Amino acid sequence: MSAQGSRLLSRLQGKVAIVTGGGSGFGAAIARRFGEEGAKVIVTDINVEGGEKVAAQNPANLVFQRMDVTQESDWKAIVEWAFSKFGGLDVLVNNAGTSYQNKPTVEVTDDEWERVFKVNVKSIFLSVKVVLPRLIEQGKGGSMINISSTGATRPRPGLVWYNASKGAVTNATKGLAAEYGPYNIRINSVAPLLSGTGLFSMFTGMKDTPENRQKLVENVPLGRLTEADDVANMCLYLASDEGSFINGTEMVVDGGKCI
Repeated sequence: MSAQGSRLLSRLQGKVAIVTGGGSGFGAAIARRFGEEGAKVIVTDINVEGGEKVAAQNPANLVFQRMDVTQESDWKAIVEWAFSKFGGLDVLVNNAGTSYQNKPTVEVTDDEWERVFKVNVKSIFLSVKVVLPRLIEQGKGGSMINISSTGATRPRPGLVWYNASKGAVTNATKGLAAEYGPYNIRINSVAPLLSGTGLFSMFTGMKDTPENRQKLVENVPLGRLTEADDVANMCLYLASDEGSFINGTEMVVDGGKCI
């Protein structure tokens, strides 16, 4: 590989990252991309099989640790593990999230509502409580990236409480950025459009057919749904030194859908 090629694949060289929900989807793509760029990445998920498969794709830079993002004890354990194994932490991607089946809002159960807010919002609350004091103590700043959704600012029927949880993510990100920017800790959100994964029916309430996909794509100026690598590449920019003056921003990755 040429010197130029080597530089192009070392944008996160020397950095340590945690990616939650890294066993599939956006999280898996983010973890892989970070590892390709030289970061040591701790892939976390409650799905052990998925997380181990992702980590095995780059055993030199990716390691898996099981983690429930709704438990403070798990946050403390994973951060302590990052510091003991890799000597510190530079990047946290709060990617773990969940939803419920798109349906009339009055049919959403108490358990569904509580699960959405625990996984999507409480997880970030806990990450702030546990991670940020360590980053401040470490004294070299850092980057927190919270995965939100276009539904945070452009909500639609049927996923009201999911969208509300992502609205909380986007809003909290801005407040945190203002509060912790003086410590050189940059906090941003990434808001993807729906991706073409197995969650199409859950998020849209429509059957996953070519016709229904086309209906959605027709409203996207760039003519497709979000791909996992689209999100991974945005996170790479925010995690790298190239994004060193980006703070408190909602980076929308939607092909122009929300224009």
